[in-house]
Amino acid sequence: MQTLTVNTPSHSYPIFIGKDLLSQIEILRPYIKQKAAVITNETIAPLYLEAMQKGLDSLGVDHFSIILPDGEEHKNWQTLNLIFDGLLQNRAERQTTLIALGGGVIGDMVGFAAAVYQRGAPFIQVPTTLLSQVDSSVGGKTAVNHPLGKNMIGAFYQPQAVLADLSTLATLPPREFSAGIAEVIKYALLGDADFLVWLENNIDDLMRQKEEALSYAVYHCCKMKAQIVAADEKEQGIRAWLNLGHTFGHAIEAEMGYGVWLHGEAVAVGTVLACRLSQELGKLTEADTQRVIRLLAKAGLPTEAPEFSFERWIEHMQHDKKVSGGTMRFISLNRLGEACITPINDMEILRRVLGG
Repeated sequence: MQTLTVNTPSHSYPIFIGKDLLSQIEILRPYIKQKAAVITNETIAPLYLEAMQKGLDSLGVDHFSIILPDGEEHKNWQTLNLIFDGLLQNRAERQTTLIALGGGVIGDMVGFAAAVYQRGAPFIQVPTTLLSQVDSSVGGKTAVNHPLGKNMIGAFYQPQAVLADLSTLATLPPREFSAGIAEVIKYALLGDADFLVWLENNIDDLMRQKEEALSYAVYHCCKMKAQIVAADEKEQGIRAWLNLGHTFGHAIEAEMGYGVWLHGEAVAVGTVLACRLSQELGKLTEADTQRVIRLLAKAGLPTEAPEFSFERWIEHMQHDKKVSGGTMRFISLNRLGEACITPINDMEILRRVLGG
């Protein structure tokens, strides 16, 4: 097992990374208060809920479970209310620890529920997808979607601990695993050119879930995110780099319907478009973009955007959280391995990028 610490102005907390950690729930005991609520979904519950329940039983922790519908299309206020229903029906108190057992959708919703339930309850992230282990479970960004924009309603609220059991990735469908690789590649592009080279050399082992490659990738991404979050907890500066590919990607998700494209798939195409934007700004070459496309393709990810009108692209992207003073701001690349925030007012640049 490897351990990292995330240091934020709110508080510091550990990330535990390793295999078979669900059978070692005792490492979470210091972070569980008087009672626990395990919140998961219909897909994860048959796989891992019993192990979590047995672990809590062995620790003598009183607990109950809430099982939600699965899918990005359920990341909304209606499903959030199901969490509150379960908490209230089971007389959860302010010191009841909410445990998010699942992928990014569960983690985001449980974190948001914890942030507002009785004005703040403790919660723990137990991510079971690659995307959530390398990205969404760390850093305290919690939210639900709105029909007009992804993650537009939420809060910054840090967990008490993160437990990333690499063994849970063995049950991920290949498409879900590939979606997580999109976020891994994102980290290399925004801040670590050496990691990009490592990915190019090890992508086959990573896709086969070879233990050494998988462990290294998850640890490295978590370490990068911990450093960025420590420097900018509430996304006033460099934390926005973590949105590389996301402005374009969120537009795809909103246009196509949440859940039609997986988040990582939309981010993959968004990353290609961010490279195209960087080309238009004279910062990347076509060879750089092709290098990124090749790596994404080896990970089984899409690299071509779905067809919809330029006007629809703009409408969705104007609802992005990075819009400031009415100006859209994108994450572009000065070079592969170095990101920056780029305000764009010239619609013709975006029209060329999007082919509108």
